[in-house]
Amino acid sequence: MFSYRHAFHAGNHGDVLKHLVLVQLLEYMTHKPSALWFVDSHAGGGRYRLDSKQALKRAEFRDGIGRLWQPPALTVGWPEPVRAYLAQVRSVNPDGKLALYPGSPQIALQMLRAQDRLRLFELHPTEFSVLQQELGHGDRRVLLRREDGFAALRAVLPPPTRRALVLIDPSYEDKDDYLRVRRAVQEARKRFASGVYAIWYPLVRHQESHRLADNLARVAGDSWLRLSLTVQAQPAGGLGMRGSAMFVINPPFTLEAALRATLPWLVERLGRDERAAFELQARQA
Repeated sequence: MFSYRHAFHAGNHGDVLKHLVLVQLLEYMTHKPSALWFVDSHAGGGRYRLDSKQALKRAEFRDGIGRLWQPPALTVGWPEPVRAYLAQVRSVNPDGKLALYPGSPQIALQMLRAQDRLRLFELHPTEFSVLQQELGHGDRRVLLRREDGFAALRAVLPPPTRRALVLIDPSYEDKDDYLRVRRAVQEARKRFASGVYAIWYPLVRHQESHRLADNLARVAGDSWLRLSLTVQAQPAGGLGMRGSAMFVINPPFTLEAALRATLPWLVERLGRDERAAFELQARQA
C-alpha cells in the first residue's frame, strides 16, 4: 500500500499534462474575487528535487519537463498554456536551472490568493513527512492532513464558499483505486454538484484504465471534458505508461479551445514514436 513514491516520477510526461491543465483551471477560477478552495486528495510531497536518487533512478523528468525547459525568450510563439505552466515551474527555479519540480500543492500555493484555501491530504507516511517539510510553514491558507484522500472528501465538501477545484490523482498501483475514484466522484457530486473535479489517470494495459473515462462520464452530469496524451506504444511486456489522461467535470468554457490548440504541440514535443497521439472529447451543458 505504501510502496509508491512520486519522487521517482516527478516531472514526467504525466505530470506535464496534469499540471498544464491544473494551471489552466486555477488561472480561470481565480479570476472571480470570491474565495476558492483547492482540494488535493493525494497531495504527495509537494515538490521534488530532480537531482535526488529517486528522481535520477529513472530520470523520467528528462522526457517530460526536460523536453520543455527553455529560457522564456526561446518559448515565444509556444502555446500559451505551455508558457503559463512553465512559468509555475520557473517559480521554484529562479536561477534558470531545472533543479526542483513543483507538485500540485506547490503550484496551487503559488497561484492562489490570500482569500483562497488549500486542503491537502496524503496517507503515505514518508510522503506526508515531506509535504509537511515543504508546505507546513504556518501559511494560514494551508491545511495538511495525513488521511485517506478518498474518505477525506466527505469532510470538506461542500466548502463554505461553494467554490472548489478538487484534484484526484492516486497512484493506481492498487487496481481498486479505479473503482474508488469513480465512487468518490459519484459521492462528491451528490454533496457538491457544482464543483470542478479534475481526475488524472495513467494509460496502461489494465482494463480498469480503459473503462475509467466511461465510468466517470456516467456520473459526471452534462458538462465534462476528457483528454489524453499518448507519448509511445505500450512498453514491451505490457508494463508501464504509454501516456496519461484527465477527466474534468464542470470545466471552464475556455478549456476545450485552449487544449485543442496545445495538445498537438505536446504530441510533437513529447512524443517518442509513431504511436504518439492525443484525444479530446467534451460535453457541454
